[in-house]
Amino acid sequence: MVRLSFFGGVGQIGGNKILLEDRDTKVFLDFGVNYGDRARFYSEPWLSPRDERGLFEFGLLPRLSGAYKFDAHPAEFDAVFVSHAHTDHWMYVSFLKREIPVHCGETTGLILKTFSEISRSFETGIEGLRIQAFQTGDKVKVGSIEVEPVHVDHSVPGAHAFVIHTTEGAVVYTGDFRMHGTRAEMTDEFIQRAAEARPAVMLCEGTNVVGADSSTEEEVRAKMSKVTRNTPSLVLANFRYSDLDRTRSLLECARENDRKLAISLKHAYFLHRLRLKNLRLPQIDSSDFLVFRRSKKWYFKWEQEILSFPNVVGAQEMQEMQNKVILASSFSDLAELLEIRPRPGSTFINSSSEPFNEDQDLEYDKFVNWLDHLGLPMFRIHCSGHIMPDEVRKVIQAIRPRKLLPIHTEYPSLFAKFVSNLTKVELPQMASGHEL
Repeated sequence: MVRLSFFGGVGQIGGNKILLEDRDTKVFLDFGVNYGDRARFYSEPWLSPRDERGLFEFGLLPRLSGAYKFDAHPAEFDAVFVSHAHTDHWMYVSFLKREIPVHCGETTGLILKTFSEISRSFETGIEGLRIQAFQTGDKVKVGSIEVEPVHVDHSVPGAHAFVIHTTEGAVVYTGDFRMHGTRAEMTDEFIQRAAEARPAVMLCEGTNVVGADSSTEEEVRAKMSKVTRNTPSLVLANFRYSDLDRTRSLLECARENDRKLAISLKHAYFLHRLRLKNLRLPQIDSSDFLVFRRSKKWYFKWEQEILSFPNVVGAQEMQEMQNKVILASSFSDLAELLEIRPRPGSTFINSSSEPFNEDQDLEYDKFVNWLDHLGLPMFRIHCSGHIMPDEVRKVIQAIRPRKLLPIHTEYPSLFAKFVSNLTKVELPQMASGHEL
């Protein structure tokens, strides 16, 4: 009997932890953190989890015998397959027993190691994990199942979906994916492979069934360039440093407007660690970038590595070159603007996801208060990393699963009704098993 059990990603965005059992084989598809649930009990930096006890107490970690490194029982799970490097899909692999292998793409593995080094949190420590890298075209055999990873387009490099061959038919897991990004051909290849498998079940993300914004990356670049062209002073941009499409778009925007893209030490180190990958980006110490150094009394070892580059600048230099710079600036960087003092006419481009729960709304209000104080109007310019509703119907029609389970969405019932004429839809329930 093949069975699927859900310990996250049901009726919520993120936190995917999906257990697939086939005979004596047990593998997890992703093992991430759910930030919505976490924010109900914790608020950084003053109230953070100190150890696993709080995570168990509030249900952030499922109670699974034989899963965790602090559990005295022998390992009862055979592997974890991580779809991509967003923390809501991988971060809690840090707590797993070190004898449980973690399979992921080569780029994803490198990002996990880099993120763990930068964050220095007990929730992200992956020392000793058996990370085993795969590529599209590989087939990973674990017990009675065989997992076929296929690359997909997403807002972080190295994302994969999985076609899982079990003793009772194929299971397709989309992870997070899209068709409107810069590498749509990768998603097309996944759709073809999944359709050929004639899946019994498809686990499909539905993040965008409410509030979808269908902008493409090229439209984002053009809009950001227009804003920059009409800005006489400093341009600031907020986006995930792991979103390399957005980094490329802002680099091109800077070149078009005779500016430099200034990034944080963290952003620079992330790109520097990925420099050996074919990511179509210049070297960090090239003339295309400036690296902005925040004022600190001491720096971590990884920060010191970047500080040796010739293109590092501080707040005083940034203040003097405001009309020649696009500064990548997140919420945590806003305090530096008190020293830079953006001149009148400066603008802020928000190019990250909208807040989608009450706790994020509160943080967003603080963000707007800073912009109000500094006199910075905000432009919302973004391209989603998730598939659009009309596209998801096309994907389901092409793959033709016998049954579909909506995941990674706050509106599973809406999703089910939207595609109900295409296939049988079953709404997953937390911690309960679903048979193929």
